[in-house]
Amino acid sequence: MLDQINPIFSVAILIVSVIAHEVSHGYMADILGDPTARLAGRLTLNPLKHIDPFGSVIVPFLTSLTGFTFGWAKPVPFNSYNLRGGDKAIAAVAFAGPVMNLFIAFIFGLIVKLKILNGLVPLEVISLLVYIVIINVVLACFNLVPIPPFDGSKILFATLSYKHRMVEAFLERNQFIFFFIFIFFIWGIIIEPVINFVINFIIT
Repeated sequence: MLDQINPIFSVAILIVSVIAHEVSHGYMADILGDPTARLAGRLTLNPLKHIDPFGSVIVPFLTSLTGFTFGWAKPVPFNSYNLRGGDKAIAAVAFAGPVMNLFIAFIFGLIVKLKILNGLVPLEVISLLVYIVIINVVLACFNLVPIPPFDGSKILFATLSYKHRMVEAFLERNQFIFFFIFIFFIWGIIIEPVINFVINFIIT
């Protein structure tokens, strides 16, 4: 039964995870002085406030049929000019999303690692917990890649001195090229081994 509805569970897990990711951006921005997300009603876990019809429904459902679910939510808005701390604050807002995903992964991974629910719930439930860990680790690692439009690019740009801001312009201008290079060449060589290491570290 679970195998038949697994795409539904996959999409649901992804939606909750990307919403938690985006809300974390908004909360960090609010803490650092920018109320944009709060005033827009985006500091909520209500999926209706965050769902992107294409990125949160269509793409996740179609990719779940291939064996792994991918997608995104509507980005939470923030105004960098309102933030206290300049570039460091921008980096903190960007970093908050991946940190939340890693936090979720560690919490559910701890349940799996300590075998807290073993014998109390069906094995399928344990499998779902592992899947939550996998989804959130992938989201965290994916978003930390330092190319636009991922969070990692904002963290990178925040560390650049003014004279090196040409790097930001270059990456922004060629982001689609770098995205495809990343997907077809870098993902399998660097990112995937990192993801596997983190997942194994969390659950074993």
